[in-house]
Amino acid sequence: MTTFFAIFGALGLFLYGMKVMSEGLQKVSGEGLRALIRNMTRNRFSGIVSGTLMTTLVQSSSATTVMIVSFVNARLLTLTESIGMIMGANLGTTTTFWIVAFLGFKFSLAKIALPCVGIGVAMIFFKRPKVRDSGEALIGFGLLFLGLSLLKKAVPDVKSNPEIFSFLQDWSDFGMGAVPIFFIFGIILTVVVQSSSVAGAITLTLAAKGWIGYEHAAAIVLGENVGTTITANLAAMTAGVEAKRAARAHFLFNIVGVLWMIPLFGFFAGFIDKITPGDANDPAYTLYHLALFHSMFNLTNICIQVPFVKQLAQVATKMVRKKEGSSEEGEHITYQAPNLPQTGEINLAEAEREIRGMAELTQVMFRGFNEVYENPDKDLSVRVKELKAMEERSDRLAFDITQYLIYCTSSELSRERLNEVTVMLRVISELEEICDCAYNLVRLAQLKYNKQRVLPEGTQEAIRNFCGPVDQFMTFYIESLTKKVTMADIEIAQQLEDTIDASRKKLRKEAVRRMSDQANIKSEMLYIDILNNIEGIGDHSLNILKLLGQID
Repeated sequence: MTTFFAIFGALGLFLYGMKVMSEGLQKVSGEGLRALIRNMTRNRFSGIVSGTLMTTLVQSSSATTVMIVSFVNARLLTLTESIGMIMGANLGTTTTFWIVAFLGFKFSLAKIALPCVGIGVAMIFFKRPKVRDSGEALIGFGLLFLGLSLLKKAVPDVKSNPEIFSFLQDWSDFGMGAVPIFFIFGIILTVVVQSSSVAGAITLTLAAKGWIGYEHAAAIVLGENVGTTITANLAAMTAGVEAKRAARAHFLFNIVGVLWMIPLFGFFAGFIDKITPGDANDPAYTLYHLALFHSMFNLTNICIQVPFVKQLAQVATKMVRKKEGSSEEGEHITYQAPNLPQTGEINLAEAEREIRGMAELTQVMFRGFNEVYENPDKDLSVRVKELKAMEERSDRLAFDITQYLIYCTSSELSRERLNEVTVMLRVISELEEICDCAYNLVRLAQLKYNKQRVLPEGTQEAIRNFCGPVDQFMTFYIESLTKKVTMADIEIAQQLEDTIDASRKKLRKEAVRRMSDQANIKSEMLYIDILNNIEGIGDHSLNILKLLGQID
């Protein structure tokens, strides 16, 4: 029992070190990650590269595939685009094997781990954020290797404690017949630890200690490729249809890989043995054989299946069908803490996309008001109901995005990103106010026609001219959400706001002058309410531009 608890403790330290290192690296390379997300969808090959790099960074294909599922759920990626990244994630997870093979058991890991922790702790006291974040990543790197060192010591070798893992040796006695047993063991192991990298580290440790041979360890590695798909499928359980399809595509990709490998397993393992120096069953060389086996299997699997990405997407689509009468329209980002990895820098991109969607919704609603106001002779009651539904949707969006952003701040974010989250929260509030103003305008337009309020000739054209700069302003802040806002942009925004203010004052004075006739009071009061709400949209638009200008 003492030995097993020591193994669990070492695994815990290894996993925690991986988490700390991943979060530190994300803060250091946050902007690089965001650029990666922007460029990941160019084609399936760039998707493979992106998936590989992301998994190399977070050191877990399970975490990467959960992120991909969340990207698809937020419509940052299409199903076809996500499959390329899933393929890359499988290749990226092999880097853990190479790190352990080259550094893991060659010499005392404490010689690496303790200096890394010591230097990292010193760095986190520096004032510069980048230095502190780098120090955090270094601490995580040290803890990871310290955990690996403790794992190496906790797992006894075959000679000193033959009873501890005797069941593994009993299985090994079946020879090649044991391959399916070890394959299933690999699936279960990965599902239990919820990380293919941790499962891989355990497999390498068992192989290095002589508990299992090369071919049986390779069978466990194949099982880990299937087991890692469970995490993404669990994450997709509460997500949308497209996210479920992405998770199924991940499962299909790995299952197809295993299916073609099973009949060729003996040949493939033998080929790797021939091209890798040293005896495959010598613990000193087994790790290199396993690392190459893992990499070559995933690389070959990608080469075989990459021409059939569309077909994989089609099969995944058939596996998860939309319910009759259901629609994904209106689905948006949701706070589901158990299903989202601790990768705030990446998850932040989902919130940004949803905010842009909310910004576009404000313009749709404002143009909806123009449509209702410009067509007094048409029955637009259905359109008014649609605009009412949009206003309710904007309220839900504001609540869900705010909750999601708060969740992102519970992850590790750089100072720049924390400032950006603060700005985004305030932008959401301004967008919600604009949606309220737009719906107020719709109600006022409807009231004007229902109550048959008559306005002087020319006011229709005045409202149309007044709305022009406001619509232009809305286009301006929508475009500004995806670029750096400069002082020149702020000056343009201020000029637009000044134009809107001047127009409102002029039109309001004319309305007040017409109110001298008692018969016009109610109509003119409604007209002034319309002007005030339109001008209010201009004020909120300027606030958005000023807020965006605060992002470094």
